[in-house]
Amino acid sequence: MGVDISELYGKRILTLGGKILGNVKGVMLNMDESRVSHLLLDDVQNFIRNPDTKAHFLKNSVSFKRVRKISESIVVSEGEE
Repeated sequence: MGVDISELYGKRILTLGGKILGNVKGVMLNMDESRVSHLLLDDVQNFIRNPDTKAHFLKNSVSFKRVRKISESIVVSEGEE
C-alpha cells in the first residue's frame, strides 16, 4: 500500500468494529524494508521519557500491517497480526 507519510499525521484510527484508538501523532519506519512499521498514538518525546518504553509503545502504537483502509480516517483490523 503506497502512502504519503505526511498525510497520515492527525488522522483518526478506528477498528473495523468502530472503536476509536486515537489519532496519528507519529510514524515509525522500518528503513531496512522501506516501509511504515507502526502508527504512534502519542508524541515521540513521551515514548523516550517513559521509564517503561516497551509497555508504553505496546499501548500507544498500531502495527501498520493492521491497516485495511486509509481515507479521512484509518481503519485497522481488530487485533495484532
